[in-house]
Amino acid sequence: MNYLEAIVLGLIQGLTEFLPISSSAHLRIFPELFGWGDPGAAFTAVIQIGTELAVLLYFWKDIWRIGSTWVRSLFRAELRGQLDARMGWYIIVGSLPIVILGILLKDVIESDFRNLWVIGTTLIVLGVVLGLADRFGGQRKSLKNLSLRDAVLMGLAQAAALVPGVSRSGATISMGRALGYERATATRYAFLLAIPAVIGAGIFELKEIPHGHNDYGWGPTLLATVVSFVVGYAAIAWLLRYVATKSFTPFVLYRVLLGGATLLLVAAGVLTA
Repeated sequence: MNYLEAIVLGLIQGLTEFLPISSSAHLRIFPELFGWGDPGAAFTAVIQIGTELAVLLYFWKDIWRIGSTWVRSLFRAELRGQLDARMGWYIIVGSLPIVILGILLKDVIESDFRNLWVIGTTLIVLGVVLGLADRFGGQRKSLKNLSLRDAVLMGLAQAAALVPGVSRSGATISMGRALGYERATATRYAFLLAIPAVIGAGIFELKEIPHGHNDYGWGPTLLATVVSFVVGYAAIAWLLRYVATKSFTPFVLYRVLLGGATLLLVAAGVLTA
């Protein structure tokens, strides 16, 4: 990989990580379309650290408040009923499904799940799911209504994003909207819930970078990570403003079109599955 390719992939990662359109699908489809080949699951996981650092910076006040309250609640019983203390537990419990399945399915994730037939199909199917959840989901619940049951269900939905094309934020938001949470609330929680899983996966895959199947090195990987951080920060700010007043319909249409185009290009032999 050269540095120009790294910049392009960093831009793609930053632009697509937080939108419900699947960054991993884009990092699989577009390099193939450009003739660069599959960048691999390890490279994808590592540069996602850049976008999660953007989440840490953007939500640092929320993260600090939740983390500090959760730690203090371990020693002070009167704090355990507070939302921030409960949020700490919800994020931990909600992260367990994707961590456990990510470890158990590591080999499949890095091979079979990256097939473009699978990715094209999941883009379409989960796009329809997002559209239905957004159309028929209620708007009655805010973050203060979050329960352990809902946290587990959204965590299970997030775990589906181990399949490229699903979208981590898209799956979590879909479940949140189906459970009746406001768009902004579901989106905000999706960002917070992703932090442990994405950073953990990125750190876990660091050792694979010098030995990746396309011989990626540290230089291009770090450059792509920095670019994804900068672009990702801007994408967070934009999406949170957008969902405050508008629906997810444009993302649904984009997913269906991209998924359909991917399947057609694979069938025509333009892209190699």
